[in-house]
Amino acid sequence: RSLIYHNRAHTGDKPFKCKLCPEEFACNSLLTDHNHLHTGEKPFKCKQCPKAFAQNSYLRKHNRTHTSEKPFKCMQCPKAFVLNSDLRNHNRTHTGEKPFKCKQCCKAFSTNSHLQSHNRTHTGEKPFKCNQCPQAFATNSSLQRHKCMHTGEKPFHCKLCPQAFAQNSSLKKHDRIHTGEKPFKCKLCPQEFAYNSLLICHNRTHTGEKPFKCKQCPQAFAQDSSLRRHNRTHTGEKPFKCKLCPQAFAQNCHLRNHNQTHKGEKPFKCMQCPKAFALDFHLRSHTRIHWGKTI
Repeated sequence: RSLIYHNRAHTGDKPFKCKLCPEEFACNSLLTDHNHLHTGEKPFKCKQCPKAFAQNSYLRKHNRTHTSEKPFKCMQCPKAFVLNSDLRNHNRTHTGEKPFKCKQCCKAFSTNSHLQSHNRTHTGEKPFKCNQCPQAFATNSSLQRHKCMHTGEKPFHCKLCPQAFAQNSSLKKHDRIHTGEKPFKCKLCPQEFAYNSLLICHNRTHTGEKPFKCKQCPQAFAQDSSLRRHNRTHTGEKPFKCKLCPQAFAQNCHLRNHNQTHKGEKPFKCMQCPKAFALDFHLRSHTRIHWGKTI
């Protein structure tokens, strides 16, 4: 019997046909396993956790999550994987192959799962729903990141300072503060940045683009943060409050300047006389005495 099954691997013969879908199989045991997908039956139970599976092969793959066994090793780098499919996906990072192409735009992806996630940008589908609020997401990873907002959990800890983060990607970005790494380089000038978002903002200094427009006046800004600061001129909001007096400010830099009046610190020194001031504005006012003109 084993020889018969083996021969079908050469001939492609698949005599066992599913009655509920077009799938066909070379041996009856594979058809039996497949039928569990239709019935919902999961007879293959993990002995170490409550999970159960429709097929024995799925159980064997799952068992490696308990043993940490990674039998599928990359030939080009030290990485190893629990599943052969994961190794195949990983190999494409070396070859640059992107066989999964979007039918609605020119994008292509190294894995089918990435293509499926991308397709949702066209359909607007958000199948991953939060069970604690109405939010829904296009990818499971986005849902898991969101859930940390409800739990307050921050499982990713910096090894060099007490900071902790809800997302591993946030920890990686934070690490650049310690390493000084600036991997995002401007193509038009020597500037380099720790974060891609900073590079995008910087590029607008070259293009002159100002996509953030005020809804109450004609002003527009290169950065969202600049628009938020500007909006406070309309709303009168002053969220930066002094801890030592009732003063409050629209911008954090104004609060920092104000704090120097409490410390007695006077970092702004006149170049013409020994006087010094807590605020830059006060120095500019004083300088008019020497120059007799507006600075």
